[in-house]
Amino acid sequence: MLQYTVKRILKMIPTLLIISILLFKVIDLAPGNFLDTKVNPNMTVEKLEQLEAVYGFDKPFGERYVNWLKKAVKGDFDESLKLRQPVSEIIKDYAWNSFVLAGTAFLLSILIAIPLGIVCATKQYSLADKATTILTFVSISLPSFLLGLMLINAFSLKIKLFPIGGMTTAGSNLTGAAYYKDVLIHMVLPVVSLTILQAGSLIRYVRTAMLEVINQDYIRTARAKGLKEKVVIYKHALRNGLIPVITYIGMSLPGLFAGALITETIFVWPGIGRIGYEAILNRDYTLLMGFNMFMAVLTLMGNLLSDILYAVVDPRIKLK
Repeated sequence: MLQYTVKRILKMIPTLLIISILLFKVIDLAPGNFLDTKVNPNMTVEKLEQLEAVYGFDKPFGERYVNWLKKAVKGDFDESLKLRQPVSEIIKDYAWNSFVLAGTAFLLSILIAIPLGIVCATKQYSLADKATTILTFVSISLPSFLLGLMLINAFSLKIKLFPIGGMTTAGSNLTGAAYYKDVLIHMVLPVVSLTILQAGSLIRYVRTAMLEVINQDYIRTARAKGLKEKVVIYKHALRNGLIPVITYIGMSLPGLFAGALITETIFVWPGIGRIGYEAILNRDYTLLMGFNMFMAVLTLMGNLLSDILYAVVDPRIKLK
């Protein structure tokens, strides 16, 4: 497995190189640049050309890409044009905030979805299955902004149980355990919102996968041998039923960092999704390039994680 992992990581290098070229070109083709958001309409052409030279916008595509690549291979993605901070530092700080929020919600959704999905599959068309199906469809159909606003209205404005938004209390200088407690309190509503949205889809994945597996011949054989139903379901059926779920989990890895954009905006959570969105609005192309490359790495790592987990849950799958 180690040899396979190293081989796959080495294969990612040319893939990331191609992705970086395409991303850089797409950003280059976008109309306008960062100066369009800053320049005075009455500025002279000479002054505008001087600013373009300062920011490097006067150089051809190939030269700008090579200069960016030379820094990127060293882990330096230049400075954000808007925030005037190193892009790598911005991603590190804000990505962690997103991971804490979305990672917690994703873990909770897995812990909820797998047991409920198994129950729905093993007790198909029962009251529990029908009730869960209705709830999952409601969860899938709810817009994230509407769910967030409903939670704020119910638990922040009416009964004032949780804060409206933010990561910590404004103006507080808490440290140690008090700081982490404050962050946890602020996390409750956005985590609940994301968990509800994610669990619905995941329950449907688990239910569908388990329904396909429990009707297989080897499951009937296991039951015919007199094995207990729990052993049949959790030892024999679940491992194979998890394969499509693993695909979903692996592909959801990038979403842990950027997929909660609307939720982060509603709850004023300082996450990487909001930063990426603001980079687009501000035409902050250095930050946008670093953000997109970060997402590309996460996508490739999610695929690798899925392939490794396939072999873990199903011994018939060999990694080569």
